[in-house]
Amino acid sequence: MTMHVDEALLAKVMAITGATSKTKAVDLALREVARRGELKDLAMSGLGLSPAELKEVFAPEYDLSVARLSEAPAAYGRKSRPRR
Repeated sequence: MTMHVDEALLAKVMAITGATSKTKAVDLALREVARRGELKDLAMSGLGLSPAELKEVFAPEYDLSVARLSEAPAAYGRKSRPRR
């Protein structure tokens, strides 16, 4: 199979993920897109719960914006090196 891929974008994906080959980077990117699609489908279906059941799943005091600010950013691929 022959593919034409943006080399700069591929290099960026390899750097972000730590993929050691172009094939691994493409495979990882495709798997991530598929995973996100599945999550979107699951979310759109309401996780298979009724609206009443969904309300019971989340605590009323839960504040998503506070949770997002308190979380550390996700680490992808290689460990970052200290800047000099």
